[in-house]
Amino acid sequence: MSYQKRTALALAAALAGPVVLMAAPAAHADVVDVNYKCETPIGPKAAVSPIDIRAVKSGSAYKLTMSFQKGVSSSPVALGAGAMNPSAVIRLGGPDKGTVAVSGPANTAEIPANSPIKISDLSGTYTPKASGKVTFTASILTIKALGTTTTCTPGNSPGPSLALDVTGTGASAPESLPKTGPLDSAVALGTLGGTVLLSGAAGVLWLTRRGARAHG
Repeated sequence: MSYQKRTALALAAALAGPVVLMAAPAAHADVVDVNYKCETPIGPKAAVSPIDIRAVKSGSAYKLTMSFQKGVSSSPVALGAGAMNPSAVIRLGGPDKGTVAVSGPANTAEIPANSPIKISDLSGTYTPKASGKVTFTASILTIKALGTTTTCTPGNSPGPSLALDVTGTGASAPESLPKTGPLDSAVALGTLGGTVLLSGAAGVLWLTRRGARAHG
């Protein structure tokens, strides 16, 4: 191979490297220990489980998967297949606020009595409303089994399990108030219905006077 060809190939490889790295999604995930404090039908229990949260982009949204590496509670009686149903919420941080609900399938095998309850992977959909680096942190876990509900709350203020650079869809812009004139008083009254409720007698009086002027 000639010197010119080797030089061209080396230059192409050097230029291609950064392009591949730049195309990779900007996400950072950690396995975080969460110390769950559970209120069960037989009293309080506590357990630490490493939590992993992953995200896969799907159109303008992301599919989130929350994984538990250890059981967080137990039952004094055996739980037959399909007897336990888990769900949880993931708390958002950064430019986006609120929570994302995630849930998973019931247990496929019997869970022996007094043994850790292994939680299946929980999944849900997150649609960004704001842009920037959003964090995802494990929050309340709920376990329903045999007609009872166990609520587990993180007691150690865990850090985020995932940080993701997102582009928000944005909130829809509020509609402008209609121009008020003799021909559109019905539209104005419908639009200002909330204002009447909030303003009380003052709002009603304003509309009454305005109606008198329109008919004067």
